Parts: sequence; structure tokens; C-alpha cells
Amino acid sequence: MTNKVKYTIPSILQESVKKFADNTSLVYAGETDYTYRQMGNDVKKIAALLKKLGIKKADNVAILSTNMPNWGLAFFSISWAGATAVPILPDFHINEVKTILKHSESKVLFVSKLLYQHLDEEAIQMLEHIILVENFAVIPAGTPANEVLKLDSSLSDSEIQTEPAHVVESDLASIIYTSGTTGTSKGVMLTHKNLTWTAEKSFTLQQIDGNDRFLSVLPLSHTLENTLCLLFPVKFGASVHYLRKPPVASVLLPALKKVKPTMMLVVPLIIEKVFKSKILPKFQKSPVTRLLYSLPPFRKVLHRVAAKKLYQTFGGELRFFGIGGAKLDSAVEQFLYEGKFPYAIGYGLTETSPLLAGAVGKNVRIGSTGLAMDGVKLRLGDADLKTGEGEIQAKGENVMRGYYKSPELTQEVFTKDGWFKTGDKGWYDKENFLYIKGRIKTMIVGASGENIYPEEIESVINKMRFVLESLVVEKKGKLVAMVHLNMDEVEQHFKYLKEGAHQYISEKSDDILAEIQRKVNAQLNKFSRLQVVVLQPTPFEKTPTKKIKRFLYA
Repeated sequence: MTNKVKYTIPSILQESVKKFADNTSLVYAGETDYTYRQMGNDVKKIAALLKKLGIKKADNVAILSTNMPNWGLAFFSISWAGATAVPILPDFHINEVKTILKHSESKVLFVSKLLYQHLDEEAIQMLEHIILVENFAVIPAGTPANEVLKLDSSLSDSEIQTEPAHVVESDLASIIYTSGTTGTSKGVMLTHKNLTWTAEKSFTLQQIDGNDRFLSVLPLSHTLENTLCLLFPVKFGASVHYLRKPPVASVLLPALKKVKPTMMLVVPLIIEKVFKSKILPKFQKSPVTRLLYSLPPFRKVLHRVAAKKLYQTFGGELRFFGIGGAKLDSAVEQFLYEGKFPYAIGYGLTETSPLLAGAVGKNVRIGSTGLAMDGVKLRLGDADLKTGEGEIQAKGENVMRGYYKSPELTQEVFTKDGWFKTGDKGWYDKENFLYIKGRIKTMIVGASGENIYPEEIESVINKMRFVLESLVVEKKGKLVAMVHLNMDEVEQHFKYLKEGAHQYISEKSDDILAEIQRKVNAQLNKFSRLQVVVLQPTPFEKTPTKKIKRFLYA
């Protein structure tokens, strides 16, 4: 097999169907009855359906669906037909969906029943055909949402596209519209080689085989899940298990018992929420446990005991618990590290398919994103001679072709010598481990020209007792911290002092904020100290990948 065939999505599927024919492929949690052989046959039928509907090579086909096995079938069939997939995050507003459909000029849309009901007439008129993901039925115009599941499948055993369309490594495989935290969504053009090369090289960070079981909880329309929890496991014959409902505790916990996953990917918010709402309060519930927890030797023992229980909650067979998409709270990472939980930290962007670096196994260091992935080159642009900090820039086969229909924007993010500018500030230690300071765009310039990174201050705030999350912004020349407290824990704590008085709790919140300001400022340099700390009464609004939408609070 030549290189020109190796790094394409159809070639990955062909090879896996041949090598792992009887392995479980993409299934719902607890199921094992859908093999790679069956998956390969169904992809060929769906590709034939796309061809019948007029889809040709390089046409754009969108996917708007929650996670399910058929999401992956739709994705592979689009590539098999030679078209380009346009995954759309299911949490996007209908106006964002319409903008993407129009900008991408998608001809066909795969949509789940749940999201079909949100399409309006304007969105429907943009498309030539709409296909129901649940059973691949073509939806006739005007079909009510409550009737679509009654439609018969449009797949035919007599119609099959045996051979994939001719695609090469440089062909577009996917256009992923980023959620972004700045309010601007861009279409990232990823080639077949971008995606499949990253899937292959991920093996150098974490080895997997056909016995591994992935549990998928992040949106497949995001490149982190798309590459590392679909293409990666499929390439090496592992099984991927999906939830039928959103991953709330009542759905996730039974699934973890059924699947006993060996591999999972999450964003920081998920594990941070577990730690701050379920684990940390137990360490703080009495003066004795608080004292013990403040002493490093005892803290490590408590972390080990709690992490062992958490490991069993996750099924007891995890080998890899990947965390990416945003910076992990340092207190939470300390818990995972000292508890010997099998976590790993990944760093990358949608524009890099997504992985650039990883801290896995023996390469885990608290606060670091690890070493560059094999085949990826990283450098620091315009590095400060004193601090060694500079913009992280990347080169590799995983770097995007550019932004769709945006040559000027594409030019802005590449240096003259062809390196991709990530927009992240970072530094290396003596062992070449990478550390992220923060986004350059969110950096605040102090009164005397100092560079202040809100993410660093937030990491200190988020360690404080009662804090769930925080956001630091500049307002009228002052550093302001907006803090969202765990009010359940606040009430639980103070009820022992004064039963049932909500006004009293409200007053205590002001005292807590003042104490947070005092303690945080004691740990910061002079120019990074907070002038104002205010209560954020509700959770911060977030992107579909659970990053705070900073632009809403500036």
C-alpha cells in the first residue's frame, strides 16, 4: 500500500474492517453485537445513498446530531463517497447552524430526530436533502418532527458502493466550525492526512488494541472526540460505546458499570465538577479532616483513598483518562496525580487536528502538557529573554490547510516561514516539557506594561474553598474576579452556625468573597492582585466544549 492511500479515512476503514472484522465496533453502552464487518457494509450502503442523492466528490455534507453509533457511520460514509464532512456542534443555536450551512454550502444534512425539530423553514430550504441519522431515511419536505421516526430506512441491500471514491491525502476530509470563546466561529479545513496521521501518531503517546473500550461523552462534532475517540479507536480495532441520553450522573454511572471503559476523554469541567462537588467537601466537612487535609502527608493518603473509589466508579478498568480542551484546575490535577489516577493531559487546537503535545504515564508533570507528539515540531515565537515565554508555534502533518473561504484570516495565523501560530503563550522547562501560560488574546496589560494572564489568577482562585469556577477580567483599569460559589456547600457549612437563615448565608457570601480576595492576593505578584471580587450568581455561559465564553463578560 502506498503512502498516497495510507493516510485517508476510507483506507483506515478498509484496513480495520479487514483486520478486525469480528471485533465490536460502534455500539450503545452495554451492547456488543455490531462488528467492524457490519460497519463496513453499512458505510458502503450509506455512501451509495449519498451518490443516489447526487453527492459528488468534494461536495459538502453536514452532520447535526448528538453522539450515537450512526454518527460515525455517517462520517465514514461521507468520506467513502469522496465528499467533505461538516460536523456541527449540537449545542449551536439555530442561527449558528444556518450560518454554517450557508457558508459551507452543504447539500445534504444528516440530522438526529431531536435536532430536526429545531430546524426552521429557512434552514430546510438551504439543503437539497435531509437524512435522519437514526435509520438513514431520507426525510420528505414538510415531515413533522414527531413523524420522522416512522419513516422507513432509505438504505438498500441491492445498492452498495463497494469501492470508495478516489481520494488523496491532501483532499479535504472535514470542515469543523469552531465554537471559540471570543464569539467568532471559523471553518477549519482538515485534510485526510491531517486527521488520519494524528490518529496514527496518537499511538506513540498511548498504545491501544482491539480489547480496548472507549466510552464517548464529548461531542463527536468537536475535533478532540472526532479524532481521538472515533478515528483513533477505529484505526486500531477498539470498540466505542455511546450513551442514549446526555451524560448526567443517572445515565453515566450505569453505563460505566456496563462498559467498564479502558479509555475515556473528558474536558476539565467534568472532572473538576466531580472533585469540587463530591470529593473536596468530604475533606472539608469537619475541623479534624480539614486539618489533616492541610498536611501534605495526610493529604496524599486522603487523595489516594478517594481516587481509588473514583477509579472503581469509572468501572475499575481505566488505563487512560485523557483531559483536554482547556486548562485543568491545579488543585484537581494535584488530586489526580497524588491519587495515582490514570489521567493524561493533551494540548492542541481544532486547527491541529487537534493534538500537539501530551503528558501521559511517566511523562505526567503537574501543570505541564507534556512533550510534543512524535512528528510535531514546536517552537516559541518572540520568546522573552528573561522569562523564556513566547507564543507556541507548530509544524506537522496535522496542521490545517486553512480557514474555509478565508485566505486573509489563514494568512494571519501562519508565520512567513510556515509555522502555525497557536495564540497560546508557553514556556519549556529543562526537560523540554511544555507549560501553557494562557491565551495571548486574553492577556491583560498592567498599568506599567506587565503581562497578566487571567488563567493563572483563576487557577489560584479555583483552589479556594467554596469556589466552583471564576473569571478574571479588566474593567475600568481594575482587575475584577467574578466568582461562582458552590452555594450548596456554603449553606451546608454555615447551617451548623445558624440554622435556616438564607439572609445570613447571603451575608456570609460577602465575607467569603473578601476572604478569597485576601488569600488569592497573598499568593500573587503585586501587579496581578485583584482590586474587586464579585459574586457570579449563576454558572458562566459556556461553549459546547465547556469553555467559558469570555467575550460575554468583558
